[in-house]
Amino acid sequence: MTQPGIPNEYSLSTSCYGTRLRTIEDQAFAAVAMGFRRLELGLSETPIPLNGFEETRRETGISVASMVCGCLNPRSEQMSGTRLGSLQEDLRERALISVRRHVAVAQQYGCPVVILRGCAVENDELEREAALLQRRQAEGGTTEDVAADIRNFVARAQKKGQRQVEHLCRSLHGLHQTFPEVQFALEPGVGFNDILNFEAMGWVLGDLARQRVGYWHDTGTIHLREGSGLPGQGDWLEAYGDRLQGIHLQDAAGEEAAMPPGLGEIDFRLMAESVPDEIEKVVEIAPRHGRAEILAAVQFLVDLSI
Repeated sequence: MTQPGIPNEYSLSTSCYGTRLRTIEDQAFAAVAMGFRRLELGLSETPIPLNGFEETRRETGISVASMVCGCLNPRSEQMSGTRLGSLQEDLRERALISVRRHVAVAQQYGCPVVILRGCAVENDELEREAALLQRRQAEGGTTEDVAADIRNFVARAQKKGQRQVEHLCRSLHGLHQTFPEVQFALEPGVGFNDILNFEAMGWVLGDLARQRVGYWHDTGTIHLREGSGLPGQGDWLEAYGDRLQGIHLQDAAGEEAAMPPGLGEIDFRLMAESVPDEIEKVVEIAPRHGRAEILAAVQFLVDLSI
């Protein structure tokens, strides 16, 4: 299944390439050579221009299955998609403008899903406290005391971020009214002060049930959160599996994510048991891993029938 020219059933995120391939044409041809028939337009430190992609699509037959909002801009801590819940009206409006731009590009290439990632609570004190917790965890591991402090902090951040959750819901409601044919999917962030924690995700999906806003699972992010004493893979998939639109497949170990599946600590057999066949499955690993690692990851996933 992983030999050149033999197709597989996964999508490949363009974030896997980093700066190795600097044109969308090269990225598409490389993906096809590895057996992929679909791409996800993912995040990158230096986004590539999409000029010439139409001809490349005709030549290769590759399609765009999903887009991570922010992929048209250089990667930053404050990507436009994460500001849809901002307490500042001007930041929300700028975020909405950027999301509309991404949706326009998605529609141009027939991409059905736009993924929006989490949004940090806008509170300097909580931001400093989150950074302190991360340092404590990095230096001393996730002891019972550290895990308890993290859970307590997440509960307080959730309460403090309630207004941002409400703003996020309003922003998404407006986007759905403008683009009713587009599927938006929410993916939680890894930060302890992310407003899209386990409970808040349920609030947003419940509030936007009529707008069909979906859930996007990230195995690496959830593993890191689980390692901090927060809800794990099974909790998220059981709670939001009926709204699941897709999954980013990556491994993780310790504090490192975006590893090739099969090289870390994640039990991907759970994914095989819990993830429906029909959802989009995207291989998304760090660009330091090359072609051989991507092919080995695909073989690992195929062997598990994920």
